[in-house]
Amino acid sequence: MADRVEELAKEKGFEVEIFDEEQIQALGMKAFYEVGKGSERKPRLIVMRHMGDSESKEIFGLVGKGLTFDTGGYSLKPTASMDTMKSDMAGAAAVIGTMCAIAQNNIKANVVAVVAACENAISGISYKPGDIIGSMAGKTIEVLNTDAEGRLTLVDAVTYIIQKENATRIVDVATLTGAALVALGTTTTAVISNNDEFYDELVGEAAKTGEKFWRLPDYDDYKKLIKSEIADLKNLGGRNAGTITAGLFIGEFIEGKPWLHLDIAGTSWAEGSLNEYAGKGATGVPVMTLYSMIEKRKHCKN
Repeated sequence: MADRVEELAKEKGFEVEIFDEEQIQALGMKAFYEVGKGSERKPRLIVMRHMGDSESKEIFGLVGKGLTFDTGGYSLKPTASMDTMKSDMAGAAAVIGTMCAIAQNNIKANVVAVVAACENAISGISYKPGDIIGSMAGKTIEVLNTDAEGRLTLVDAVTYIIQKENATRIVDVATLTGAALVALGTTTTAVISNNDEFYDELVGEAAKTGEKFWRLPDYDDYKKLIKSEIADLKNLGGRNAGTITAGLFIGEFIEGKPWLHLDIAGTSWAEGSLNEYAGKGATGVPVMTLYSMIEKRKHCKN
């Protein structure tokens, strides 16, 4: 994935920086590294930049889940759930695609995209259920299930894009939970947000692109479900409200920035033709809406 992004950067005209596993550890990205260290293919942090508006201090931050394959780790997936896991990097693909479109059209906006790319594999050094792991933000996390790995990679990517790239608003995109399919099926992307205006902006542009989104609640009662007795957080909130608690786990690392979490587990892949743009297979959701949001912002006062 990192090699392909470097090729796209040259082709489309955006800046890219790749961090290897030693640099990832030096950054303190402990949660991300724990997920990826068990694979022979070591993790890579992919950072893409398009700084198209020198007059603006706003930096639109995109974070995509980049699990290039997910076995579930020691919380092993059944075979029937694993054969499609090459698509678990759809969030990463969406933000990479958005960056390509932004750069190719030379949009007057500042956009940074970050992908914490890795495989969730099993080996003697893989992380295990019951582990307490760290994070770039300094929060400790109790691992209850190694198949709830995407949120672990995302929180370090979110911390990185805030602290190192100075992003002023964040959208993270991930095939995060099967519960999103149970709740909304394959037509609508689940959304968690801490900012009404930012969410309204999303659905306003979605009305033009035809992509569908639905906001889920974020009451404090849900946040209690991810609190741990032996760490700051636990990576699984239990059977109920799985899409909500997964999103709110990421929200614990947002540092008060306007934020949208898009769970595309149901909408990133189609068994049949989705629309005139997307046939069977990967859909590209939500590239059109993200592009429209960013392109529109060039008209906003900063």
